[in-house]
Amino acid sequence: MFENREYRKHHKKEGLVSFDVTVKETNLNIQADTDLSQEAIHYVLEARNMLEAYIGQHPEFSAALVPYKDSGPVPGPVHRMMDAGRLVHVGPMAAVAGTVAAFTGEKLLTLSNEVLVENGGDIFVKSDTDTVFSIFAGESPFSMVTGIKIKRQKAPYGLCTSSGTIGHSTSFGKADAVTILSDSCPLADAAATALCNRVKARKDIEPVIEAGKTVPGLKGIVIIKGDAIGVWGDLELVKL
Repeated sequence: MFENREYRKHHKKEGLVSFDVTVKETNLNIQADTDLSQEAIHYVLEARNMLEAYIGQHPEFSAALVPYKDSGPVPGPVHRMMDAGRLVHVGPMAAVAGTVAAFTGEKLLTLSNEVLVENGGDIFVKSDTDTVFSIFAGESPFSMVTGIKIKRQKAPYGLCTSSGTIGHSTSFGKADAVTILSDSCPLADAAATALCNRVKARKDIEPVIEAGKTVPGLKGIVIIKGDAIGVWGDLELVKL
């Protein structure tokens, strides 16, 4: 069901316990103080049940490629997906992986001081130390040899990646990887999709980064297209 996730071996943090959980189409790698597999499954089910119930009543929600608005009451995860999509002008499902990661991670933080939840390249992070993340960018020469170093943050944050050349997610762009840093994991997920959609060639890297700088809440951007890379924000590229 799931593509090769060999990259997960490269973001293990010392001192934390790593475990995987799978609920239907959702497959997470989680790192925490202890093995919280059963608790994580419960929280993933909680998030999915809210989302699936809403889609059952509003089937157009899951197919929307533009911001979705609903004047009625909506579950918390659905509301976060709508807000993220609206900020970067994409459909709410562009934020689904980051939202599930954030919902699960926030719940687990009541049980663990540090938590990392990775959902198909979209990562919710609360860490007490600096963290280096590997970049999987398909056939690009930067793939898995270049990392993103994020200094210790007081609050949780999201680091999310979208690609137009690898994976099964809908993308209208050709970037090998667009990675976004934000305090909001749902926003990082949606923004990665939105900016990736705009990268068709190397020449697009600079203007797309400039456009990303104007989005409230984005703290860092990395764009990889072939042998070209663009970087902005509160992060550092390192050699792995």
